[in-house]
Amino acid sequence: MKLIIQIPCFNEAETLSIALSALPRSVPGFSSVEWLIIDDGSQDDTVNVAKANGIDHVVKHTGNKGLARAFMTGIEASLRLGADVIVNTDADNQYNADDIPALVHPILEHRAEIVVGARPIATIEHFSPIKKLLQWLGSWVVRRASKADIPDAPSGFRAMSRAAAQRLMVFSDYTYTLETIIQAGQKNMVIVSVPIRVNGDLRPSRLVKSIPSYIKRSIFTIVRIFIIYRPFRFFGTIGTVLFGLGFFIGLRFLWHYFHGNGDGHIQSLILASVLLGMGFQTLLVAFLADLLAANRKLLEDIRFKVDNNRDMEPSLGESKNG
Repeated sequence: MKLIIQIPCFNEAETLSIALSALPRSVPGFSSVEWLIIDDGSQDDTVNVAKANGIDHVVKHTGNKGLARAFMTGIEASLRLGADVIVNTDADNQYNADDIPALVHPILEHRAEIVVGARPIATIEHFSPIKKLLQWLGSWVVRRASKADIPDAPSGFRAMSRAAAQRLMVFSDYTYTLETIIQAGQKNMVIVSVPIRVNGDLRPSRLVKSIPSYIKRSIFTIVRIFIIYRPFRFFGTIGTVLFGLGFFIGLRFLWHYFHGNGDGHIQSLILASVLLGMGFQTLLVAFLADLLAANRKLLEDIRFKVDNNRDMEPSLGESKNG
């Protein structure tokens, strides 16, 4: 059994050595533990620091692609390197590496396919009240969309089995944390959460450049998640509200019309017609979006089966030769 610990990096020369020095070289249940960094277009000495601290594998982006792309690049590289389990952690040493055995334990016991580390958010002093609120909101959205009870969905400290990693596909460029859990929930993967510890704050968050920016991008990410993974519910709800408003305004016009006051409420008739038309068209969009989502799921299943067949080819060849 091979465990690969991956770390997405963007200009992490100052903190990477601290994070790497804490990583384990042996974990119960695994015959080998390897480290991999994804250099997401760093312009500092990140790669040299990684090599000086015993990194096994380096994957490079020619430019900065964002955290989500770096995460997926690491997943794909880990799969090519033969990882049976993949652990993702941060280069700023936010997560306590001593909790990695607890993180992978449910996977080794075949109780889970993905494990997410739950930080003690309420007691983390360097998290502002607004950030704590957004952490809670993101986790609530994920629970609603994925039906998985994950208390700290934005946590980047997570482990996944090889089969789970093969089925993940991230569309966002900003962050992978919420989307991967929702996607896994839709694919009926078993996701569990384990409590973890955190270390002191070494640097400001790269995702939270400013509170207004973080709020804006978080809201955009949440809305996008619902559009991608719950398209019928998203557009269906909007369409139903618009159609319902138009219907009731239309009833109001008819009530006035049959009581001889229709001439003074022509605006209500026009508004009702517009809302009914918008609602009907939005409901049509809901059906079309649902069909596109079903097609995307089929393509993802095909991709998973192709990757699975590639994994089986060497062993099939050996059995034939034997």
